[in-house]
Amino acid sequence: MASAKQAEGLATLTRDQLIDMLDEMADVRSVELKMTVPADQRMSLYRLGFDPLEGIIRLVYFFDTPDLTLFRNGLVLRARRTQHADDDTVVKLRPIKPAELPHDVRTSKNLKIEMDVSRGAYVVSASLKGTRSTGAVAKTITGERSLEQLFTKEQRALFADRTPGVGWDELMPLGPIFIVLLKWAPPGFRRTTIEQWHYPGEIPLVEISTKATPKDAVKVAAESMRFLRDHGLSAVGTQEPKTRKALEFFAPRRGGSRSGRRG
Repeated sequence: MASAKQAEGLATLTRDQLIDMLDEMADVRSVELKMTVPADQRMSLYRLGFDPLEGIIRLVYFFDTPDLTLFRNGLVLRARRTQHADDDTVVKLRPIKPAELPHDVRTSKNLKIEMDVSRGAYVVSASLKGTRSTGAVAKTITGERSLEQLFTKEQRALFADRTPGVGWDELMPLGPIFIVLLKWAPPGFRRTTIEQWHYPGEIPLVEISTKATPKDAVKVAAESMRFLRDHGLSAVGTQEPKTRKALEFFAPRRGGSRSGRRG
């Protein structure tokens, strides 16, 4: 789980990596501990006492060039449709040093600075969020609305400041990724999130996570690891970042299709 993953992640970091992580943790507002659940452990998830019917459905799109120029330069654009909720967008920078952000971005009420910790790895990201009315993302995907106008004014400004020479008209939608999201508090533990990301023709990626403050991150990681192991879960094998997998899964398909149409 996020936390199981983190506890094991701390154990697999080198001494210098651990020192760097703790140093960077001072500049973030929250820490998310993540774990990709191995396929052979997924039946154990039901021991955690959640109700699958309480899950929320999402459709997620990323936007990038066919060769993922934005992602390779630490920039991620995402839009989501969520069941019974408004649409939302995000411009994410990762990795990032928060002190390097412009003052107006760093002080924005729409900015989230967070550290993701997984088995043997961590990364600090800055996510500038935006809210759009229900249906806005769908209209963008069908061409009824421009991609640039889907994002807020401050998001467009951040994109203009950070883009590696890529314009809005060079971006294509990558997705959708069908996601089932469930948040609940297991008996005797803290609030936890399970996300199941579906990719056509592949076994879904399942991630379990929990959040902590920088002050109690190590303590929460240890508690999480114990809790998960008590329920038959542990971070082993490949830990796949959701964003990277989604981008790499869809980019070759969309890029190849587009080049094919051009003849």
